[in-house]
Amino acid sequence: MTSDSKIKGSLFIVSAPSGAGKTSLIHALLQMLDGVTESVSATTRAPRPGEEDGRDYHFLDEDSFRERLASGDFLEHAEVFGNFYGTLKSTVMESLAAGDDVILDIDWQGARQVRKQWPDAISIFILPPSRDALEQRLRGRGQDSDEVIRDRMRQARDEMSHYNEYDYLVINDDFEQAAADFSAILVANRLRAPMQAARHGSMLAGLLA
Repeated sequence: MTSDSKIKGSLFIVSAPSGAGKTSLIHALLQMLDGVTESVSATTRAPRPGEEDGRDYHFLDEDSFRERLASGDFLEHAEVFGNFYGTLKSTVMESLAAGDDVILDIDWQGARQVRKQWPDAISIFILPPSRDALEQRLRGRGQDSDEVIRDRMRQARDEMSHYNEYDYLVINDDFEQAAADFSAILVANRLRAPMQAARHGSMLAGLLA
């Protein structure tokens, strides 16, 4: 799949425990760099008020989701609380062919599924500076009970144990520095010779004529 000559962008997997700041860093990256898009997942859950098909999710009924899953249309998928979620290959390929870098916001289990189909995917894991800092951030939301926070902390420990499966680690201690580090990974990848050749083939041909 990654040998397709039409692909000009790169696929990035981004994972983190809840509270590490992944969503905020992705939003900052989208503001900092042009040519980056976040993949829109497909789901079988019902749209919530204000959600729009194709913008927030690709909303599918369960039969359609299962049919597409059987046809191999997903890079990764999971069942969460009785609903299915997944990343459609077609939406990712469309953005990559247009020259955009694509961000997949998925957990370590989804990341493993993607790597099997897309070995060239570049993976980034975002970590908090400490467990205390992570707990403070979770409590600072003011949304969860003590029991829920304890569960999230236990889950976070399991998630963070998979950091060594990723290509890059970004420590979100100082947000501005973490955003700069995150951006630097994408910029450095774009400057690799194969990526420059894909993006600037006509220019290079002219230089060598």
